[in-house]
Amino acid sequence: MSSRALLFPRSPLAGAALLVGASLLLAVYGRVYCLAKPEAPGVATAERSLRFADRADGAVVITLAGSGQVLDVAQGQNGFLRGTLRGFARQRHENGIGAMPPMRLSGYADGRLILFDPSTGRQVDLEAFGSKNEAVFARLLTMAPRSQTASAAAPSGAN
Repeated sequence: MSSRALLFPRSPLAGAALLVGASLLLAVYGRVYCLAKPEAPGVATAERSLRFADRADGAVVITLAGSGQVLDVAQGQNGFLRGTLRGFARQRHENGIGAMPPMRLSGYADGRLILFDPSTGRQVDLEAFGSKNEAVFARLLTMAPRSQTASAAAPSGAN
């Protein structure tokens, strides 16, 4: 066998290199010049300041920050609610911030629903997780408070 038979053909190799190079150039160009930055959501059409606290039985007590009225007691699985709040609680813990500062839930005219923690600057655009998960928080903007206050709901700890 000649040494020429063992070599890989140059034209497919050059074509592959050209394709990879062009892809990288287009990606950089698109990133720098073409991609629009996300617009600010504008003015909120609905907004509530909320506190979230864990109860000994595993429920999450959701209260209105201004009045302390209980808005809801989330019992059972509530995986999306718990997972979202766990991320906020982790960041608060890392920054030495307790659970007392309220979070702001805001709904916008364009359909965005954002949970924002003013104490850390973290925000989560809830629509990114699908309409079913977003609805877990969306209902908190319109539901009426329960008749009991947070002290009557007996939270044991906080998120």
